Amino acid sequence: MSPSENERHHRFLRSFTAQEPAIRAYVRRLVPSRADADDVMQEVAVILWEKFGQFREGADFRAWAFGVARFEVLGWLRDKGRDRLVLSEDVVELIAEESAHDEPRLDLQRAALEACMAKVTPEQRDLIMQAYQPEARIQEVAGGSGRTVAGFYQWLHRMRKLLLDCVRRELDRGVSS
Repeated sequence: MSPSENERHHRFLRSFTAQEPAIRAYVRRLVPSRADADDVMQEVAVILWEKFGQFREGADFRAWAFGVARFEVLGWLRDKGRDRLVLSEDVVELIAEESAHDEPRLDLQRAALEACMAKVTPEQRDLIMQAYQPEARIQEVAGGSGRTVAGFYQWLHRMRKLLLDCVRRELDRGVSS
């Protein structure tokens, strides 16, 4: 790789990795399952890289990536059109527009949750993350924590309340500052 190609590659990676969670959340809101979102995200990443030469330096990478993702989702929908569980293009367009509009607020919420998760102990954070894994079995997570299932649900409820209150405080602090 030449030095200019190497720099281009690094600029893309920095931009993509910074925005990948938001792009993934955007795609996830437009397709029915995580597996579908993973498939679409693979294509989005490839297309973003292939078209990165067309991206204007200083432009909004996230907005550009959302546009690419939207077209990729619409293409995926056309390919999956035979499936009755797939939304129509008009509905996906509406959801995509609303998702792009809501993204700044969601980004603030994600940042607030991240700040609040950093305030809980590593053990608590690990248990919360285990409980929300796609294939999580609460009985196993509860047993690993030394709690009964009912006790674990009570603990998880208290932790969610604590995190919700913290997120609200963080958002209020961000709005007022």
